Amino acid sequence: MASTIPIVTLLIVLLSCHAANAQLSPNFYASSCPNLQTIVRNAMSRAVNRETRIGASILRLFFHDCFVNGCDGSILLDDTATFTGEKNAVPNRNSARGFEVIDTIKTNVEAACRATVSCADILALAARDGVALLGGPTWQVPLGRRDARTASQSAANNQIPSPFANLATLTSSFAAKGLSTRDLTALSGGHTIGLARCTTFRGRIYNDTNIDANFAATRRANCPASGGDNNLAPLDIQTPTRFDNDYFRNLVARRGLLHSDQELFNGGSQDALVRTYSNNPATFSADFAAAMVRMGNISPLTGTQGEIRRNCRVVN
Repeated sequence: MASTIPIVTLLIVLLSCHAANAQLSPNFYASSCPNLQTIVRNAMSRAVNRETRIGASILRLFFHDCFVNGCDGSILLDDTATFTGEKNAVPNRNSARGFEVIDTIKTNVEAACRATVSCADILALAARDGVALLGGPTWQVPLGRRDARTASQSAANNQIPSPFANLATLTSSFAAKGLSTRDLTALSGGHTIGLARCTTFRGRIYNDTNIDANFAATRRANCPASGGDNNLAPLDIQTPTRFDNDYFRNLVARRGLLHSDQELFNGGSQDALVRTYSNNPATFSADFAAAMVRMGNISPLTGTQGEIRRNCRVVN
């Protein structure tokens, strides 16, 4: 009899781990804020029409939020004299952007449904809409996250995957969040949109050997060996403002911009999947959408945990 106790305890632990995810539902605000999705979509549509890059920026914000203590809106908190947030962590400083768009959406949502919808959920919806507006897939976003009252600059520095990482490091980073290598490769396909700073790909274009020579030369023209750290280049050289599978076609052609991108197609475990995605956009789109839902399920605050922030930049 005694030998069954650890199993029962394990079951309780497992059930409690999954309880948070079980509380997320696409219909969470169906009665409390029925027009939520329309409000978010309309604001994102205006933002993307103003600047197509913002779709990628919001997607990256969501990724960087979820990888640091879960999808809890902590990345949105500003630093103050008494509070250190995540915006000045190395992966976010001078590169995380789109906060004003989230502010605008929050203002619009608050006008319709006061103190009801979390900033974490607004970010999850905005990321989905940004992808869809740029031609990518859409998906049902499970909702019901609450907002963190804390943030962690150190976790942001240590847990957000690096553009310089190798495949083994990337694999373990994603595994630590409950995500598979298939999720890793699918989510990396988010780099079909957006821009990167010279400082993130300088080593790749000057030092890596698994790179197309003409592509490297093109990128060096705007990214000198020293200086120009903030000069920008498209992550997908072909269609940087359209969400498609060209990112994977680029990897097969050794035209991945970041070292971490090309690691997915470099004689390793993900080569076959990269080829599949490069030839089959529908498979990529389906896998990306499913992986986004799984990423959005990382350690949400639910129930009475956290709070519903009135202003996404500060705790109540």
